[in-house]
Amino acid sequence: MKKFTLNLKICLWVLSCLIFMAFKVQSFIDEELVYLQKRLAELYDHTAENQEVTRYELNVTNSGFCRYKRFFSNGKVEYFSFNLVKFKALDYAGTDTTGRLFFLTKGEDVIVQTYNDKKDGDVDSMASFMVIPTKKIEPKDLSELSERLVKMNGQLQVQK
Repeated sequence: MKKFTLNLKICLWVLSCLIFMAFKVQSFIDEELVYLQKRLAELYDHTAENQEVTRYELNVTNSGFCRYKRFFSNGKVEYFSFNLVKFKALDYAGTDTTGRLFFLTKGEDVIVQTYNDKKDGDVDSMASFMVIPTKKIEPKDLSELSERLVKMNGQLQVQK
């Protein structure tokens, strides 16, 4: 009977550790998503966009999607979205004052949609990268952002 009780205690202890670890992983992912959302909002350069862009939305959801939407003055809307599980690498073209941040995916995993385009109509397609204009970005910011995205990518893959 003592052996059974000891085994039961060990099983309960292991089960409680697994439950606590599951909450820790989710907490880590939530913290990283909040950091990514905040950092992208700080780095985004709305002055680099075309004058026809009236507003934009740049969101990182708690389900692991990065979404970028641009609204033009003529009514056209461009929408880009990809799951961070599909993230491969981060690339940057520009200077430390202005540039473009490229989110590269493993394949054609970026959803590209265009609405209300009077010239080409509504278009749905796929791409292998998403680009956002940035301002005042340092090399250390790029490396930190890239490291966090890779780490978060691994955690999201383990979670699924």
